[in-house]
Amino acid sequence: MDVDTFIVEMEQLAPPELAEEFDAGKIGLIVEGKRTLKTICCALDATPAVVKSAIALDADMLVVHHTPLWTPVTYLTGPTASLMRDILAAHMNIYVMHTNFDRARYGVNDCLSDMLSLTNTEPMTLGLTGDCSLSVKEIARRVGGPVRVWGKIKKPRRLAIVGGSGFDLSFMMEAKALGADAFLSAELKHSVYRSAPLACIEATHYALEAPAMERLARDRGWNFIADPPVIAVIP
Repeated sequence: MDVDTFIVEMEQLAPPELAEEFDAGKIGLIVEGKRTLKTICCALDATPAVVKSAIALDADMLVVHHTPLWTPVTYLTGPTASLMRDILAAHMNIYVMHTNFDRARYGVNDCLSDMLSLTNTEPMTLGLTGDCSLSVKEIARRVGGPVRVWGKIKKPRRLAIVGGSGFDLSFMMEAKALGADAFLSAELKHSVYRSAPLACIEATHYALEAPAMERLARDRGWNFIADPPVIAVIP
């Protein structure tokens, strides 16, 4: 497959116009490499470990959810230089699908919904709500990582989910209006919880978003490269 054909397919899967404004210039083909693609790898982040694994697999393309270049690059030094040196030396393309993949059909939030067996789902500005038949303990087991529960809830009746860092009060108010009694996302701040209109279930960013990238790789016959954070829960 050539790069142009690949880009067309990815834009059909996750149209760029679905992305938030802050993703302008940060999605799509952000590093240009080989024109012909034989081996494609997929991961949540283009970390040094992921890049080295992709190079070891002789990847022509690495598809990730988070760009390794969040801010405009005006100089190349330190870790960024080291990462880009490896990518460019391997002539490997990097393709990013971020908030456009969050919103896409079969994207990040749809994958979470399927994992948690949500029914009667309704879309939100970012994420969705759905009827939930699982206990918090089972939710934690299915997302495959530790969770923290803020507020008193053991079994949500209707759950709102936003993959990634989605504990925004405007999203939470929207979820409440749609009947949600709990909100699942990552990276909750103490000050935000104090104003939260519903119980909060906090998982890790990786646990909520990596499954969609893994499913994408599996469905397309790519190589998924796992690189979960090392977390210890100390009571």
